[in-house]
Amino acid sequence: MAERFEVPDGWVLQAYQYALDPTPAQSAALESHAGGARFAYNTMLRAVKANLGQREAEKSYGIANADLTPTLAWSFQSLRNDFNRRKHHVAVREDGTPWWPKNSKEAYANACRNLAEALKNWDESRKGKRKGRRVGFPSFKSKRSTRSFGFTTGTIKVEPDRHHVTLPRLGTLRVHESTRKLARRLEAGMARVLKATVRFERGRWLVSFTCVVERAAARPAHVKRLAPVVGVDLGVKDLIVAATPEGREVLRVQAPKELKRASRKLRALQRKAARQAGPWDAAANARREPSRGWLRTQQAIASQHVRVANLRRDRLHKLTTLLAQSFDVIGTETLAVRNMMAAGGARKKGLNRSIADAGLGEFSRQLDYKTSWYSSTRVQADRWYPSSKTCSGCGSVKAKLSLSERLYVCDNTDCGMVIDRDLNAAINLARLARAEQSARFDSGGADRKTTAPAAQVAVKPESSNGSASPQGEAA
Repeated sequence: MAERFEVPDGWVLQAYQYALDPTPAQSAALESHAGGARFAYNTMLRAVKANLGQREAEKSYGIANADLTPTLAWSFQSLRNDFNRRKHHVAVREDGTPWWPKNSKEAYANACRNLAEALKNWDESRKGKRKGRRVGFPSFKSKRSTRSFGFTTGTIKVEPDRHHVTLPRLGTLRVHESTRKLARRLEAGMARVLKATVRFERGRWLVSFTCVVERAAARPAHVKRLAPVVGVDLGVKDLIVAATPEGREVLRVQAPKELKRASRKLRALQRKAARQAGPWDAAANARREPSRGWLRTQQAIASQHVRVANLRRDRLHKLTTLLAQSFDVIGTETLAVRNMMAAGGARKKGLNRSIADAGLGEFSRQLDYKTSWYSSTRVQADRWYPSSKTCSGCGSVKAKLSLSERLYVCDNTDCGMVIDRDLNAAINLARLARAEQSARFDSGGADRKTTAPAAQVAVKPESSNGSASPQGEAA
């Protein structure tokens, strides 16, 4: 059995993604590989379900456990070996000719690996060994599922001309962007490709190289530090408000709301599509071949969504890089974005759409790994920490603060502070981050999770009445 690959010290896992520009023949080969991977995944999932069903049926007849049909092993190697035995009989055309040799064996192998991982996650989740949301049993992949497949062995390389990549069985494919950043690291021995994943997304084929990369954890020399410690409050009106513990606002970025800006054009295109002959005939209550005009309109709608996704991704990458490079310690909230959007129905659909448009979950994910890249530190407050309800002047905590209140007015008559709500929260988060960093330094660098009591000591607030939202505060 091959040894598990360990990331060397001073190296990090990083992905490089490029848009492919395949020829018609290469596009057909990509479709074939994606279909083959889906077929392998569904074939082995069907075998696993049949095995489980057989055992359950035998148990219902009172058969002893020792006499039951043997369990089909769920490990990657077992599923792969089983598929290799089955493919000679199941992967056959109508004329009896096997079609599986057309594709790389890695496409089938990685599909079995994905299924083994999905089954493992489900098993650990139902036994309580896996943290987070409950994981359901794997489901079959349809033709409408995301088309993807991967390679872990074979010829995977970036060509010297910086505009082509080579993948097993597919050969050399042209890419739209220059691959010089990855190519230079590979040539210098500062990177190693572990896996290549190809997927059809946003209307085009993309290839992602998962690499282990040697990175110097330091701030670039040309970047000026704006402040040593900062607190960052996230929201849907102002995407971020950053402030120092002393109360100085250093950065404020309004939420661009890319989807909202594109919604007018999207509505016009969707109304146009509704007037055209689509794939469903309501009068005949049957499917039909859609018109070319309807297909062109759908492509225009997809292009708008692609543009929105690209703009949001570009904005988040630039912003998280700026934060990670410009500050030594960054204090942030802990937001359960999924919970924030889970309830409310039509009453708060506008707020839910704005939360999704802001990309708060992706912002948190990117900031996590970029702080390690640029030798900065992220300190996350406990989910129950009332950053918005706590007065940054006297430390008292409001009993209730609605989202519509954009100014924080302290209830303490001796204080009476009036301050921007988001700036107030950012100051509290900055003080929490400073106190937490000092505690880590005093304890010899031992890392510990910030809890709500520790957070309250940092800004000396009064005890809360428990009205804080479990989803965190995003406004």
